[in-house]
Amino acid sequence: MYDVAEIRKDFPILERQVHGVPLVYLDNAATSQKPRAVIQALSDYYERYNANVHRGAHTLAIEATDAYEEARAKVARFINAPGPENIVFVRNTTEAINLVAYTWGVANVKAGDRIVVTEMEHHSNLVPWQHVARVNGAELKLIAMAKDYTLDTSDLDELLTPATRLVAITQMSNVLGTITPVADITAAAHRVGALVLIDAAQSVPHMPVDVQALDCDFMAFSGHKMLGPTGIGVLYIRSEVSEQMDPFLRGGEMVLEVTYEDASWNEVPLKFEAGTPNIGDAIALGAAIDYLTALGMDNVREHEVALTRYAMERFAELEEVTTFGPSDLSVRGGVVSFYMSEIHPHDIGQVLDQLGVAIRAGHHCAMPLVRSRLMVPATARASFYLYNTEAEVDVLIDGLNQVLRYFGDAASKRA
Repeated sequence: MYDVAEIRKDFPILERQVHGVPLVYLDNAATSQKPRAVIQALSDYYERYNANVHRGAHTLAIEATDAYEEARAKVARFINAPGPENIVFVRNTTEAINLVAYTWGVANVKAGDRIVVTEMEHHSNLVPWQHVARVNGAELKLIAMAKDYTLDTSDLDELLTPATRLVAITQMSNVLGTITPVADITAAAHRVGALVLIDAAQSVPHMPVDVQALDCDFMAFSGHKMLGPTGIGVLYIRSEVSEQMDPFLRGGEMVLEVTYEDASWNEVPLKFEAGTPNIGDAIALGAAIDYLTALGMDNVREHEVALTRYAMERFAELEEVTTFGPSDLSVRGGVVSFYMSEIHPHDIGQVLDQLGVAIRAGHHCAMPLVRSRLMVPATARASFYLYNTEAEVDVLIDGLNQVLRYFGDAASKRA
């Protein structure tokens, strides 16, 4: 384990106050805070060697290209990809999934085929597949959620048939914290000839992830949820698949040769990176990976399991609060979504904000899950990361007690 107090010193924003009290940042599933090393890497690029990458022969262009491609190599090592050529830089997880949907999906999913997703998916791993199914005449099937908030895989053999072309699955739910059995599902999907896309936006930042061990065909995640900047994301593509895919966008660096009549494409991954890429943020993502690697992802996971265990113990003290998610912490990440029947989640969030506590309130871009399966209009969500502490959990619980008192007193006055 690492020293959380020392880690917190690396994050300048954690030193600030909100409404006159210390910030307690518990909205990490939405975005993470950035250590000084990441901020400095971004600043260094713009102050010292800002230039466009590839093809440039001058010193700054060479330095920028080297740093950009080294960031790609760092990402590949971090998820144990076979090589940097498997790593495509995009803006975020959403763009990565749409790239797959509009290239591989539109070209390979036919009428009568099947796409399988889960009831836990973020809109970004649901809506693109709804579109592909609708346009191509395919059917979209769901792996259900079990009563304990894990995936119900009992009917997996019925869902995965020779007609199944793709399984698109989250590795960790951003609402429930559920860690899904992606390796088992991938193996089952491959047995019927289907490809697998893993939405790893909530898993890669929080636990060791090995794409070769998982044997997936695509994996998507975002830099800003793992200490990196916004505007940079990653799509991993298995080499055998990427070679068969057409580009998503055309023009700029993704071309090899162009005539007035035709064009040919650059090698992977440049084939999927049209135009000037997000150079500075890719380099800063590399710095974030350096930071996480130095900490050790096993240590990050261990810290978050301990913190989530403590949080669940404290939430159990609040009889008026319902929490959602698995009780088994071996299949749960650091996310606690909760609901008070008499108090809207947005009101909870606003009161907590006055106490310096930042949480999320809403359907968390998983509206079907929240409304149709959890049967609530919205939830409040606290989500933890490597710099959060038990003391901050205590502030959250104390704040929720104040929420209950405040709205209880208001209801009494109205009566």
